Amino acid sequence: MILSDGTIRSLLAEGTVVIDPLDDMQIGPASVDLRLGTIFLTPRPTKAGIYSLAEEIEYDQVEGNDFIIPTHGFVLATTVEFLKLPADLTAFVEGRSSIGRSGLFIQNAGWVDPGFEGAITLELYNANAAPMRIISGWRICQLVIAKADAPVLKPYRGKYQGQQVTTGSRAFLDEENARR
Repeated sequence: MILSDGTIRSLLAEGTVVIDPLDDMQIGPASVDLRLGTIFLTPRPTKAGIYSLAEEIEYDQVEGNDFIIPTHGFVLATTVEFLKLPADLTAFVEGRSSIGRSGLFIQNAGWVDPGFEGAITLELYNANAAPMRIISGWRICQLVIAKADAPVLKPYRGKYQGQQVTTGSRAFLDEENARR
């Protein structure tokens, strides 16, 4: 079940869900708008010319109030907001319609597990034939919170727990990649 604005407000007020900082205007009918942070990461080219999930990817970091995403370019960014979900709630991160209509695709692997705490790292892709300027503080995506049928047995305690800044891929830490 997707939570309504009234339920979201109640859970925020009692501290069951944490989204900080948060302005009341960010709360929509069934979602919460999240804003773009100030740290941007772009993958560095590799010496071999390919990326591997089994190897750590290196990134160039830029910090600032805006960032230009090149044509058909990819960048990691983060939300201003720190999020904390209990063991019985999960969330989906969706790009805002107005942002998608401008040719900027937003993803975060689409899912926030019950028990997650941290800022959300976003994967941004500029599908346009021209560069696109993005500005920190913009409402960039929306968080849709849903209730699980019961608290999960194993709340999220993974490799991104507690992240406070834009965080690159840690797929190389996955058990199946460590064996290769």
